Order: sequence, then C-alpha cells, then structure tokens
Amino acid sequence: MSPLIRRTSRSGRRPSGRTSWTRTAVVLIPTLAVSTAVAVGAGAGVVPVSLAVSPTTTALSGQSIQIAADSLTGTGFTQYVTIDHTAEGDFPQAVSAIASAELRNLCQSVVGSVPGFGQVTLRIIAGAGDEPVHADQLIVDSEDLAGDAEFHDIRIGVDASKTDTEGRAKGPAGAVGQQAESVTIDHLRQTTKSVSAATFRLNGLHMTVKKGAHPCF
Repeated sequence: MSPLIRRTSRSGRRPSGRTSWTRTAVVLIPTLAVSTAVAVGAGAGVVPVSLAVSPTTTALSGQSIQIAADSLTGTGFTQYVTIDHTAEGDFPQAVSAIASAELRNLCQSVVGSVPGFGQVTLRIIAGAGDEPVHADQLIVDSEDLAGDAEFHDIRIGVDASKTDTEGRAKGPAGAVGQQAESVTIDHLRQTTKSVSAATFRLNGLHMTVKKGAHPCF
C-alpha cells in the first residue's frame, strides 16, 4: 500500500548528463527500481508517468521504505503474512494486495548511507490536487501500517491460498488471511521493504535526492 520493489520494470534508457545521481540511486536503493524508472520517464518528458511492472521476483535489499498518503481507496483487498528474504536477513511482513487503488498526496522516501558522504534521501511525491496516483494489482509487504481504515464486505480467517477477490495475490495454504470488497485508509503511514504493481501511474511526479535524512514521516 502505499507507494515502492520485488517485481519491477527496469528501463534500458539513461538520460544524458545524469550518470552521477543515477549511480548514487543504484547504490542507495536497489529496492526502488520502479522509482528510478519513473525518474527516467520524467526526464524524457513523459508526464504523467505510467509504469507497467513485471511479476519477475528480484532480490530485496532489506532497506525500509516509507509511504504516506492523505488517503487510499481501493477495491479487491487481500491480506496475509509472508517472510521476505533480503540481503539483511529474513523479515516477517504483512502482504496487502489491492486490485485497483488510488492514493492522494502520495509521499515515498528511502534514506540510505553512502560511505564517505553520509546519509542521502530519495523522496518522491505525486497525486496532489484532482489527479490521484493510480495503481493496478498493487502489492505491499508491510512491517508497520497506521491510519483510519474502513472495510466493506470483509471476511477474516479465510485460507490465504483460497481468497477470491480480484487480483493475483495468494498466500500459503493453511495460513490465515482476510479479504474485503473495498478498503479506505485515511492518514496512511506505512513502512515496507517491497512494493509492486502491474501499472503505477504517478500524476504530478516530483523526485528529489538530498543529503541528510528527509523521510516522509
């Protein structure tokens, strides 16, 4: 929820004159390949940005990503627990899958450390005004989530492998899951190690890379 990446699309293009910050981004945030691809698209003049993200599994760095939004509304909600295997070890995560989601005033940030330079923050904002961020088949592995939530037609305790909401996310057989026809979360604050989406459309995209720690919350 909220958004950033286990299944990503990598762009083969590199805008001229940006080798320096691109190299830094790769060092800092391998989990944010989607964000890097967004930046490439924006640099080429593609605004708003729409990304098609493949279901290929990639290695996770283990770094935490912050996602904040004024609101998230979605249909086809599924949730269950999984274990993410990363370069920093194994972490239990709650998988939250939404077939179709919109987020208003999205902020995504990750703080990394570059040897000899110190902390650097990559931060993305999008979806302000009348054009929210839109995601199809959004899947977020959360270690912490807060906000004011409302679910409709919710079922708790279903087998995670037998959920029947629209979407591709299925958990392990016998694991406890829950599903709902729709979900609304206001004042979303989420910490994750992996985000993926079939399509991720960021209206009003603005990306910054700054020295120091400047997280979303």
